[in-house]
Amino acid sequence: MKTVSVKREGNRWYVVLSCDDVPAEPLPATGAVAGIDLGVAALVTTSDGVHVANPRHLAATADRLAAAQRDLARKKRGFTRRLKEVARIAALCGKVGRQRVDYAHKVANALVRGYDVIVHEELRIANMTRSASGTVEAPGRNVAAKSGLNRSILDAGWGVFLTILSHKAESAGRELIAVNPAGTSRTCARCGHC
Repeated sequence: MKTVSVKREGNRWYVVLSCDDVPAEPLPATGAVAGIDLGVAALVTTSDGVHVANPRHLAATADRLAAAQRDLARKKRGFTRRLKEVARIAALCGKVGRQRVDYAHKVANALVRGYDVIVHEELRIANMTRSASGTVEAPGRNVAAKSGLNRSILDAGWGVFLTILSHKAESAGRELIAVNPAGTSRTCARCGHC
């Protein structure tokens, strides 16, 4: 064992263990190669045409979270009830995060077990979710639509999913290739394929 960390998130405590020289467990070769595309409607679409649904965990909890945030806005600072409301919001956000990570682990396991080589676009998620609000002198266009798209991208958890997929692919002896996204969505004028 290399390190042991104790971590607290809200009312939950976690022990994080880090070990040295953990043997990798490579999976048997399947001979299959797939390209994956990350999206908002479907979290992952493979080159085989398989769509993995996006469960939209934040959208499912949005009403309860909005109600809790409204309740928090009515509470006075420094009182116990406000602290309880803050803990309630933290618990809801923590639940959404845990659901997102759990689903990412399940989808990544299925991809790693099914394919020897997985190719994905090297997306710059921080740039894609940057605000379109602009400035007072030059306000942005379609700000409401852009904020909705940003929320959907962040709710899908592409960054979390790609991180988990890379760790699982490495421990299973699979190859994960990130390609430049420029021109990956174009269709050939002659043959009609990408």
